[in-house]
Amino acid sequence: MNLTLSGYSTALFSTWYFIEELGLLFDCGDGLSSALLHKSRKIDQVFISHADRDHLTGLLQFNQLNARENAPVIHYPKDSGSFPALRDFSVKFDPHVKGTVWKPIQDKDRIWIRKDIYVEAIRNNHVACDAHVHKSLGYKVVQVKSKLKEEYVALSGQEIREAIERLGKAATHTDMETILLSYSGDTPCENFEHWNNSKILIHEATFIGSVEGKQIQAHGNRHSYLEEVIKAVADITIECLILGHFSSRYSDEQIDSAIVTLCKTHGIGIPVYRMLPGRIVKNILAGEKIY
Repeated sequence: MNLTLSGYSTALFSTWYFIEELGLLFDCGDGLSSALLHKSRKIDQVFISHADRDHLTGLLQFNQLNARENAPVIHYPKDSGSFPALRDFSVKFDPHVKGTVWKPIQDKDRIWIRKDIYVEAIRNNHVACDAHVHKSLGYKVVQVKSKLKEEYVALSGQEIREAIERLGKAATHTDMETILLSYSGDTPCENFEHWNNSKILIHEATFIGSVEGKQIQAHGNRHSYLEEVIKAVADITIECLILGHFSSRYSDEQIDSAIVTLCKTHGIGIPVYRMLPGRIVKNILAGEKIY
């Protein structure tokens, strides 16, 4: 399945990614509605990674413009109290949004957005909390296709139909899963086993290096460093990497140079795209590759 991705991702200011063919939005930072205009009406399912302002401040405007009966559906980490507060405020402020569905989710939850596609939540440690608490999530978009088992492939159409009637489809077919896209959300560099075999991985890379040999220490929640991400990607199998959430302290040239150098160092052999600070990118995969 070919996907059209558009987005914006600059640490501290705003992050959102829109997958047009699936009516799917990951995070809802400031400027989403003004960037997508009427295309935002295509969004049916919203998955918010966590409650930092740069990931949800576009939510009230998006909902005000697009709310209808039972849509959109807004999924959020179940232990984050910001979302019930936003829900209650939005209904008081804009009574017509009462049809919006707000759904708390947690690690390993699977939400079917089509009969053949589900989104799975993956807990991460961006927000420091106990292991059983869910305040920050990444997501995988998985397509499931039913495939005839090998022992039935050589049978005629009539014989296959008879086998299905006699044994049931569960006995004659197997489900084949394809990870169409994975989205890390904000996170320290971890959980890369979850992203293995993704066709597309969108991963944050807030910091590109160290200062005088020391890693920059983020105040509060934890983020990823570019070199850690590239090293981890080198050890898994994916088809395409999109890097985002860079700090605006870096210039375009610093980011691009660091990505190219690290990809060469770690033998990355896949297309790599980047979301430069302050840039809305339409159809990311049709744009410029950095590597």
